[in-house]
Amino acid sequence: MILLIKLVNYVVLIIFVLVAVAFITLLERKVLGYIQIRKGPNKVGYMGLLQPFSDAVKLFTKEQASPTLSNFIPYYLSPVFSLFVSLLVWVVVPYDMGLLSFSMSVLFFLCCTSLGVYTTMGAGWSSNSKYSLLGCLRAVAQTISYEVSLALILLSFLMLVGGVDFLLFVEYQRYLSFIILTLPLALVWFSSCLAETNRTPFDFAEGESELVSGFNTEYSGGGFALIFMAEYASILFMSTLFVIMFLGGVMSSVLFYLKVVFIGFCFIWVRGTLPRFRYDKLMYLAWKSFLPVSLNYLIFFLGMKVVFMVFIL
Repeated sequence: MILLIKLVNYVVLIIFVLVAVAFITLLERKVLGYIQIRKGPNKVGYMGLLQPFSDAVKLFTKEQASPTLSNFIPYYLSPVFSLFVSLLVWVVVPYDMGLLSFSMSVLFFLCCTSLGVYTTMGAGWSSNSKYSLLGCLRAVAQTISYEVSLALILLSFLMLVGGVDFLLFVEYQRYLSFIILTLPLALVWFSSCLAETNRTPFDFAEGESELVSGFNTEYSGGGFALIFMAEYASILFMSTLFVIMFLGGVMSSVLFYLKVVFIGFCFIWVRGTLPRFRYDKLMYLAWKSFLPVSLNYLIFFLGMKVVFMVFIL
């Protein structure tokens, strides 16, 4: 019975996430419109509110083209698996009503983010197109590089909270947000999230100026829609995770969700403001800048923990 309730809760959560994904695409198009001094979508429904649903109907009713020389099964399964992974990772979010929170949520998050690489690689390789292959190779190299700094930053915080449950982050930030103590780490985490989700200025996996559309070049209709939804579900999740880790707040409060919307807005703001990096600069940033910073913080927190244990115990 408890398992059934949790399953129903998870299905409800997924429905809300998908609706949120629809509206964050609308928010992005509106914000980018105003950044570029134009309106954005404003025809379908009141002020363009129904535009995401009209886009969904258009994409899912379009013809699904499959390249003759593509590797059929991975070509079709990669977008499905991509969306599945980006929705599965939502179980780690520490809900007050005891939805699906469990004690190993940080480890589960790391496993799910690592799986995302395989879906991109499968989609690019199985399309049998040189543009798709180049896009997926870039995405894999980029994701693996930035996952190192993400994991090290998470380790630093695990030293602080003393566990691998995201619920601990909520409890420790009841009176003071971690962003006040660790602002440089917050900035590194945010930049790494941009790289993990293939967002501007790190959108080399889908660099349309040189790779047509990158790893999803050969996808159309439903397949493209699933990849698109997976990307925005990941952005929404990373925004939520940023709030849990650095800004704190109880998930039953409206303020928590306003913070999530603000971080989601920052993803869009960066896209409308910054040009694309050069690829060697992207790798330089990961290995020569972010890695030393996150390693130094990890050693610092480790030392603090040892000092604390020696003097207290």
